[in-house]
Amino acid sequence: MSLSKSKLLSAWLVDLPEATGYCVAYSGGVDSHVLLHLLAKRRETLSAPLSAVHVDHQIQSQSGDWAVHCQAVCEELQIPFETLHVDGRVRPGESPEAAARTARYRALADWLPAGALLITAQHQDDQAETLLLQLFRGAGPRGLSAMPRLAGLGQGHLLRPFLDYRQAEILDYAHAHKLRWVEDPTNTDTRYDRNLLRQQLLPQLREHWPGLTQVLARAAGLQADQSELATALAELDLATCGSSELPVRLRIPELLSLSPARQRNLLRHWIELNGFKLPSLEVLKRINSEVLSAREDAVPLVQWSGVEIRRYRQTLYIMPPLEKQDASLRLPWDGIQPLELAGGTLTAEPVMASGLRLAPDASLKVGFRQGGETLQPAGRAGHHALKKLFQEWSVPDWERSHVPLIYQHDELVAVAGLCVCEGFTAAPDEQGYQLSWSRLKT
Repeated sequence: MSLSKSKLLSAWLVDLPEATGYCVAYSGGVDSHVLLHLLAKRRETLSAPLSAVHVDHQIQSQSGDWAVHCQAVCEELQIPFETLHVDGRVRPGESPEAAARTARYRALADWLPAGALLITAQHQDDQAETLLLQLFRGAGPRGLSAMPRLAGLGQGHLLRPFLDYRQAEILDYAHAHKLRWVEDPTNTDTRYDRNLLRQQLLPQLREHWPGLTQVLARAAGLQADQSELATALAELDLATCGSSELPVRLRIPELLSLSPARQRNLLRHWIELNGFKLPSLEVLKRINSEVLSAREDAVPLVQWSGVEIRRYRQTLYIMPPLEKQDASLRLPWDGIQPLELAGGTLTAEPVMASGLRLAPDASLKVGFRQGGETLQPAGRAGHHALKKLFQEWSVPDWERSHVPLIYQHDELVAVAGLCVCEGFTAAPDEQGYQLSWSRLKT
């Protein structure tokens, strides 16, 4: 490789983001070895220490040997080195590639020091393969934007500086500097989707379209722009249809005022914002037809893997699947320490002249709605059915069996987060306890 080409391959170092440390994700393969070698040669220009990390997925019989090789190379280059051991085994419904990738990035995110920059060696050919794989899976702009150059990871960031370079350029550098690297034998196994693309399909396509890799990488960049615009539009719509709190609720009338495409865009953004897995297009259509279009007094439900979408009156809710609550439970509580219950936390905050008054010999128990309960909220005349009060307080149907009921000497004295019963509120000169139920804050 000529000196000019070598300089071109390292041009990205000029714009290297500031960080508390620079760490190369070093697999032992040729791409990450070139990346490590480039940084090692220029370590004196870096504003923070350089190190390397290797992830051992423990799914290959020779993976231990690869870790030893990586350590030897780093010792030769005098670069601090660490190996992370992860469980990369496949789980039901997951591909081997996805299992290894998920385990790898989870481990790296947990390990990466605050403010550090993890640098990985994915290149333009990888980007082209990723775009095609996402296209074959029916992905939208987010998926088709493939891999971003810079992204957040754990407490730091992830940088992919080689996305503008072909692997041929990387191999030229490796041969010119007589680098030694390991080869993963599974890289030629065409039972894996990416290998099938790399070994068979893309070479044939490049015979007809020699510039295909660059074209696909450019298309990924354009899709990234579209994804950014879609996110910006979703944020604008969220300001109209939702709230700033998490998990976000969506107001259905405002949501229905949007075009169908903007509805789907906002729903995807809202679901991701709450940390849930995106549903298929078919499930999105079900949300529209079965939930958004349901009668106001209906209690519809659409579910997919670990997620529930529900409606109460004119509001859309998202949540994990509800745990079943045992209505017969009576749990002792000191009225002070937080109490973890099914799906939420009961807390009590000391306040003066309001809240629940605790008698010196209070024997509190926490129970749940069984049906038929009546109570007299403080300041109101007469007893009222708890069922009617829940409707008045706009508590969604599915929450009512989870709201903690506070009993003192077997008498209902408060409904957590909603009311204290007549005769049990703190006097003006007394300390009381403001009860909160975390699920009512969502």
